[in-house]
Amino acid sequence: MIEIEQRSVCNGVNFRSIKDTKFKTVRMSVNFMLPLQKSTAASSAILPFLLSRASREYPDFTKLGERLEELYGAEINADVQKLGDVQLLSVSATGISDRYALEGESVSAELSKLLCSVIFDPPFENGKFSESGFEQEKRQTIELIESEYNDKRSYAKLRCEELMCKNEPYGINRYGSKEDIQNLKLDELTDAWQYLIRNAKIEIVVLGDCDTEQAYDGFFQAFSKLGKNETVPCSTENVKKAEKVNDVTEKMNVAQSKLVLGFRTATAVPDDKTSAVKLMTALFGGTPSSKLFLNVREKLSLCYYCSAQYNSMKGIMLVQSGVETKNVEKAKEEILIQLDEIRKGNFDENELNSAKLSLCNSYRTVCDSLGGLEAWYLSQTFANETKRPEESAAIIQAVTRQEIIDAANNVTLDTVYRLIGSGEVTE
Repeated sequence: MIEIEQRSVCNGVNFRSIKDTKFKTVRMSVNFMLPLQKSTAASSAILPFLLSRASREYPDFTKLGERLEELYGAEINADVQKLGDVQLLSVSATGISDRYALEGESVSAELSKLLCSVIFDPPFENGKFSESGFEQEKRQTIELIESEYNDKRSYAKLRCEELMCKNEPYGINRYGSKEDIQNLKLDELTDAWQYLIRNAKIEIVVLGDCDTEQAYDGFFQAFSKLGKNETVPCSTENVKKAEKVNDVTEKMNVAQSKLVLGFRTATAVPDDKTSAVKLMTALFGGTPSSKLFLNVREKLSLCYYCSAQYNSMKGIMLVQSGVETKNVEKAKEEILIQLDEIRKGNFDENELNSAKLSLCNSYRTVCDSLGGLEAWYLSQTFANETKRPEESAAIIQAVTRQEIIDAANNVTLDTVYRLIGSGEVTE
């Protein structure tokens, strides 16, 4: 039995617990949300990684590592994501369930204290973060940006989003630019940290088999001492319709060409019609029985992979494909033909039921991992109503044929991005 509770810690800080005794571990995360801005993206992005290194009580990797080992091999991690036009900065801790502690201690309470320690009490030297730690995290963040560039499938997707949303915050890289990271100064980070903890919208998520009251108390005490300022508003711009098609071709020394089509769907959270768009996307190119997979890839052999993905927070749909250069235009044409087939209602009950089954199965597997559950509930931060996976599955089952057709007819092509390669290999 899953027990879900939500309550406020203080102004702008929400605490959500998802207690499920089937798990043998506990995970808790503090998720800071700020408007994605070019001027602050880099300094904000480096902060969770910098914070997760140490605290005043455990001032270096060795001391922090020893404490984590005492907590039965617990872990502290950091991450940076985009949630629509919002930059999501996370610091999380994972450890064993309290019932497995040998001395009967509360591991969840200790993890809560440790997480608060690294976030609210960094090991400052003369009011600043450690310079060596700062330089190391700069290098590692630059490596993360370069790794996205080196993975050409990922690069093509990011490049299409950048072009498509060039006048919107979503077009900014979640880490900021490589140049902005390189130009960061240590002095900037203290102010950025203070702004983060005092002004960000904060979602605390505690999951697994744990003592949620002790975890809540730990965060409540930390934020009570802080004296949080007014929370900065976070919102996402939803461009309903593409007025013209942005067509961009770039050449690079890659073995396989990439084609990415970016569409505006006119529908984004908190719109209730997102379920119809999700199902339409699954029918179009989200499953092995979808039109893109069966026709563009299998029947016509125009690409090595071809799939569609819907971002419900931003209201955009991307179709990604890896193709031989000679087949790029044919693949583009056939992708648009398959979208028209859905607009015309040319899909049968078997196709519709397969798409529903696939989507509902993916919802059910959300509960199989703490990370999946965390991502699920964080994604609903800006929804009108929080829904459990099984509730969303029921909504998908109720989506009608006409709602899918209507969703497809609201889709407009915004951007065509081609990354043209010099050779051909399969993936």
